[in-house]
Amino acid sequence: MNDDLEALPDAPLDEPLGEVEEIQPELSELDRLRAERDEMRTHAQRVQADFENFRKQVTKRVSADGERATEGLVEGLLPVLDSFELCMGQIGDETEPNLRKGIQLVYAEFLAVLEKAGLERIDALGKPFDPTEHEAVISEEGDGEPMVAEILRGGYRLRGRVIRPAMVKVAG
Repeated sequence: MNDDLEALPDAPLDEPLGEVEEIQPELSELDRLRAERDEMRTHAQRVQADFENFRKQVTKRVSADGERATEGLVEGLLPVLDSFELCMGQIGDETEPNLRKGIQLVYAEFLAVLEKAGLERIDALGKPFDPTEHEAVISEEGDGEPMVAEILRGGYRLRGRVIRPAMVKVAG
């Protein structure tokens, strides 16, 4: 053990050791790296948040474009639906049963496809006149508030929004 004590250098205790001076720059380098890491983490979080916002905007835009396209198609098919309904009104008992049944099946299928897309008929007959849902083309005198007396052309909503008001006769 005495040999170990003799191996120690005779350095004054108030002088700094060389190794302590080297630790100080390593600590400041570590602090710099931690700060850089924190900055990179914050940047990555911002980029991720921006990407999530962008993804939501694109999803919303694609959905809106799809709805506009569907609305345009449904509006274009409304005259076909009107013609179909006129045809259905002209089919009488004298029409061949197979032909009548075939037309009714095709009409029902066509209407089901439009309803699946969100189309719904405006129920107007006997209801109070509502200018947001009805287009009055004929009016007659009557008592009380204006009521829809007759539907001349059906009106429709697509996903709750009126795309064509019902053309009606108003009494009252």
